[in-house]
Amino acid sequence: MGEVVKKIKIAINGGIGFGAKLNAKQLLTISKYMNEEEELELTTFQQLYIEIPEDKKEEIIEEFQGVGLSCYPVGNFVKSLRTCNFCKGEEEEGMPVAKELNRRIAGKAVPFTLKVVYTGCPIGCGEPMLSDIGIMKMKDHYNLYVGGKAKGKDAEVGTLLMENLTPEELYDDVEKIIDVYSQMGKKRETFYKFLKRIGRDQLIS
Repeated sequence: MGEVVKKIKIAINGGIGFGAKLNAKQLLTISKYMNEEEELELTTFQQLYIEIPEDKKEEIIEEFQGVGLSCYPVGNFVKSLRTCNFCKGEEEEGMPVAKELNRRIAGKAVPFTLKVVYTGCPIGCGEPMLSDIGIMKMKDHYNLYVGGKAKGKDAEVGTLLMENLTPEELYDDVEKIIDVYSQMGKKRETFYKFLKRIGRDQLIS
């Protein structure tokens, strides 16, 4: 009997960009760490879940990052930013803002998995109003929605919390909301339930 290798699940994707894409080099690198029977789980949040040996975690993550893959923890953390499949140019749809926001918030520990969506125009194909926190680009400014819930019989559209934010205001406000949730949320309390309990005014007081 060989020693059982302890594995850890991580989330990976091709980074924040125009939709969710992977190139051949990335796919080959990922497949190195899978046996023939293993399946790769694709989540609704533009991430892939893969199990890797825990004792080689650091070097494997470094290898993944070397081919342009982003790696995130799985569990009660802020998910990487979900983006829509952008239909216009990078600058026009605010992609640099999406990338910077993701850099600031993804992987932060929270009471329960937190989903943040960014969409580059009012069509809202990324469904920002059905997520915990949703951002919609409106010309050169950003509207911020909170409290959306996509599943269950109590599914609900998020409400507009702030509008016409500059990128810096957006970063600060989203980080502040996540900090309030981290500090005041009960263990395993969803953001939706947290908001119902404390009221949205507490987020920006």
